Amino acid sequence: MLDIQLLRSDLAAVAKRLADRGFTLDAAAFEALEAERKKVQTDTQELQAKRNALSKQIGQMKAKKEDASALMAEVNAQAEQLKALEQQLADVQQRLNEYLMVIPNLPQASVPFGKSADDNPEVRRVGEPRQFDFTVKDHVDAGAALGGLDFDTAGKIAGARFSVLKGGVARLHRAIAQCMLDTHTSEHGYTEVYAPYMVSGDCANGVSSLAKFKEDLFKIEGRDLYLIPTAEYPVTNFVRNQILTFKELPLKFACHSPCFRSEAGSYGKDTRGMIRQHQFDKVELVQIVTPENSGAAHEELTAHAETILKKLELPFRTVTLCTGDMGFSSAKTYDIEVWLPGQSAYREISSCSNFEAFQARRMQARYRTAQGKTELLHTINGSGLAVGRTLVAILENYQNADGSVAVPAALQPYMGGLKAIVPMA
Repeated sequence: MLDIQLLRSDLAAVAKRLADRGFTLDAAAFEALEAERKKVQTDTQELQAKRNALSKQIGQMKAKKEDASALMAEVNAQAEQLKALEQQLADVQQRLNEYLMVIPNLPQASVPFGKSADDNPEVRRVGEPRQFDFTVKDHVDAGAALGGLDFDTAGKIAGARFSVLKGGVARLHRAIAQCMLDTHTSEHGYTEVYAPYMVSGDCANGVSSLAKFKEDLFKIEGRDLYLIPTAEYPVTNFVRNQILTFKELPLKFACHSPCFRSEAGSYGKDTRGMIRQHQFDKVELVQIVTPENSGAAHEELTAHAETILKKLELPFRTVTLCTGDMGFSSAKTYDIEVWLPGQSAYREISSCSNFEAFQARRMQARYRTAQGKTELLHTINGSGLAVGRTLVAILENYQNADGSVAVPAALQPYMGGLKAIVPMA
């Protein structure tokens, strides 16, 4: 959530920055709400001052043994008026809060202007795509040849956008997640956590806007619970309604979990294979830091995610999302895109975002500085990586002409030394 003082101090500048990311701020609505708040607040303060003066006068009259009954009756009447004004003030404050809750974050000054993914500049490219001397299969056909990817059975169980993994492919999927967790905990200093796969509406609203993105989530019928679209939802909420000490920071968490997304609005997109599914696994990285360290933490977390692709020797590139392609809560985002020879394209495998104080303000997540001042925390998170998409990348990049798929060297210890998955007889 944005700091309301930004809108009060320079509404036009905020509207301009939001327009850069394709959001039209209803400035007139804010001005009307602010005018109402100011009037009610002024009326409340004037009535409180008048009531205090009368109470003081009543005390003086009683001390002199004078009859103060008329003034006491007036004070009692004012109490009812004051109660009504306080309710009006609470109501307008609630409407102001609801107004703020659907406004996206402001992009950092370093975020390039653009309207779509076509305008995302490349930051770096690592590794060269492999040159094949045979016809390349996409992951659907490569996985089916191994007897390890079964979309028909998944469809019979749950419908479209689900998959069943079997045998060596299922084991490879598990090995990928284990390798990621081991790397991030032993080499990058993250604490592994296991978190609920459901969150309350308040928790969902803490990291994003439930009002705007409710249709993207799977809701538990009859309960104020939603299946998590990413472990960012429960893990970031670890610090909700808390005041940490500066000595406790930074907090760095790695969480492996399934993720559930309705994929509302994605009709017709990536209908083949595992790229866009209702259920998939991720290893999520979350950092909770002080404001002065959030920029460096964002760069560090992005590098940690890239490390996995380097270990697996998968070609990738990193791009900066432009203003028109950013997520709701983000102030700056890097997308890491892995090369998929079956599509002859780079596809997203991780988004690493700095939210600055946007989520912390929604969650009231704060820390106490060395000087004793209470300030909002900054939150950073990213996939380190999406497990299913990493599996897709391995199936396509490590396939062989005989239908087998080589196991990357970094994963062989997790596969009992197995060097390749071969087609089932």
